[in-house]
Amino acid sequence: MLNSLLHGFLVGLSLILPIGAQNTFVLKQGLKKQYVFWVCLVCAVSDAILILAGVMGFGSLILQHPMMTEIAKIIGAIFLFAYGALHIKSAFKNAERFNVDVAQDISLMKTLGLCLAFTWLNPHVYLDTVVLLGSISVQFAQDKLYFALGAITASFSFFFILGYASRLLLPVFKTPRAWQVLDVLIAFVMWWIALSLIL
Repeated sequence: MLNSLLHGFLVGLSLILPIGAQNTFVLKQGLKKQYVFWVCLVCAVSDAILILAGVMGFGSLILQHPMMTEIAKIIGAIFLFAYGALHIKSAFKNAERFNVDVAQDISLMKTLGLCLAFTWLNPHVYLDTVVLLGSISVQFAQDKLYFALGAITASFSFFFILGYASRLLLPVFKTPRAWQVLDVLIAFVMWWIALSLIL
């Protein structure tokens, strides 16, 4: 049991650590100190659902329908390209919006909608959580639910640490220039992921 939990935790952590669209979104929300708890919770719960789906055998179902995967890649790439473009545009807006003490005119529902889009419109998430974790879990036989619990624990830990620890970087983001650099970097990450999806 403990072996399965530990393996699940380590595999889950290794898959979630590389920077991606979801992680950069959580990072930025943490820096803005805006709806951090809800963003982290939505990301973690979404991952938990996908991990459980993979362990229960839905990974093989996805592999049997390659056309669905291709459609998901195109939709995900369009979304990421558009979001990257919005970040380039926002990098050149007025400096006041970079002040974390200024109230942001973005609703909780809109923020959570974006958060859900980053999770559910990204085919990489399905490949990592459903297909890959699902395939690895097979070797743990009766203990595969403990493997899933370990991976889910890694996801919850990572998102909440990222969301709340990111505010430690706030001294770096005292100037509009730092926020502009972050916006441009996020845009390029989004475009890079979008290109990897269609290529």
